Amino acid sequence: MSQRSQTSSAPTGKPLTEHRTSGLVYAVSAYVLWGFLPIYFIALAPASAWEIVAWRVLFSLVFCAIVIAATRAWRPFAALLRDRRTFFTMGAAGALIYVNWQTYVLATVSGHVVEAALGYFINPIVTVLLGVIVQRERLRVAQWVAVGVSVVAVIVLAVGYGAFPWIALLLAFSFGFYGLIKKRVGARVDAVSGLTLETLWLTPVAIVQLVIVAMTAGITFGTVSVWHTVALAGAGVITAVPLLFFAAGSRRLPLVYMGFIQYFAPFIQFLVGVVVLHEAMPPERWVGFAIVWLALLILSVDMIVAARQGRRQAELDLAPVE
Repeated sequence: MSQRSQTSSAPTGKPLTEHRTSGLVYAVSAYVLWGFLPIYFIALAPASAWEIVAWRVLFSLVFCAIVIAATRAWRPFAALLRDRRTFFTMGAAGALIYVNWQTYVLATVSGHVVEAALGYFINPIVTVLLGVIVQRERLRVAQWVAVGVSVVAVIVLAVGYGAFPWIALLLAFSFGFYGLIKKRVGARVDAVSGLTLETLWLTPVAIVQLVIVAMTAGITFGTVSVWHTVALAGAGVITAVPLLFFAAGSRRLPLVYMGFIQYFAPFIQFLVGVVVLHEAMPPERWVGFAIVWLALLILSVDMIVAARQGRRQAELDLAPVE
């Protein structure tokens, strides 16, 4: 491919600006919605975390089915169902996202929103670490430093706060492995089809979960109020819509932009936990969070430097040969 053909295909000027602006709106909207999820789940009381997640799975499947029908995307979705490798891979993704969802909702309704936020602050560093362990990637020095600083933060939180931050680590690692699986399927599976396949796998689990809830605590769906019933059903919408926004934003924005915007959600969750729900923040917990934020700062600076170096290299590659 010639230099002319490479450069002429890229959007320039106002279209590129509009493309980036719309991508920014989509991405920020996704992470802001994710950030306020704790308030939504807490508002679903007296439904238990187990009932909330079960309805979240079922109504996410219903919502995705409606979207697929509205966009007439049944044919490509049927092709994914026939692809055994993709189908079973999405089953593994479904298992991981179930662990993530159940842990997260249990944390939010039991007064551990701050620790849940910690999990998503740690997640980018866990993703880097999994790249080394699973994909045999080589880390830059700054990335190794960020990983080391994060380990120190976990130790400080565990020792100083008197409890191992298992909620944070379970959220970070489940979502980290989930991200690895989604990366492997790549563009073959779009956001709606992916969530449809995942929730399709999880539907039997959700049904069993509802049966157990009905036999023990009792189902609250349809028994509390109209608003409560609508809100429980809306768990599917509140799950799928940010995912669609995220997919739209990630297609329009460079990776470095998404790298910074991803901190919106845990930061909002942290504020919800501390300011709105008044969760305890003793000094040792502030120290642990400060160390995590230092690790994220190191990782972010390294990401900016790497992105700039990548652009310079791309310019050199496209430079005409004298």
